[in-house]
Amino acid sequence: MDDHDLFRTGLRNLLEEQGVQVVGECDNGTDALRAVREVAPDVVVMDLNMPGISGVEATRQISMIAPLTRVLVLTISDQDSDVMDAILAGACGYLLKDSSITELISGIQAAAVGESLVSPSIASKVLQRVRASSVSAYEAELIQSELSDREIEVLKLIANGKDNGMIALELHISPKTVKNHISNILMKLQINNRIQAAVYAVRSGIV
Repeated sequence: MDDHDLFRTGLRNLLEEQGVQVVGECDNGTDALRAVREVAPDVVVMDLNMPGISGVEATRQISMIAPLTRVLVLTISDQDSDVMDAILAGACGYLLKDSSITELISGIQAAAVGESLVSPSIASKVLQRVRASSVSAYEAELIQSELSDREIEVLKLIANGKDNGMIALELHISPKTVKNHISNILMKLQINNRIQAAVYAVRSGIV
């Protein structure tokens, strides 16, 4: 979803060359929501600056009307407020438009299986900004009451930027078990993806 025809066409061609099935494209947020309702794509690649409904608002609405559709933000902005707004709206990945096609394909593949791919510099910015805000007693209480000790360990490692393989090694469990723990964490905390889980963990003060 991008309001620049040339960029959209070029991106579509690049993705199709890489074997990605492109089922639709839109130049504004309203059409994007309509297309998601009709086509139910696995992944939406979303720009933030579009006419009409913003990319952030479109992302928020997509996460409500089509929770199985993952939103990967691809934009020129690495402004802290834009990043935070998009991630808290439900985006499961955030890449800049100067990313390589390899990074973009990795982001789409990660989104398709429910993983997050956020540029490391952006992820650290987000968590720094969250750390600077006040600790939420509600979120701390919910983590302690809802999650098992092992799930809390996994959540802490997610917030420290560890991927599933690293978490499995550190806790001496299988990657499949890690995925199961993460699914449980997301379900219990009612959040969409691991970057939101990291934000939640930092807000709660457990890391």
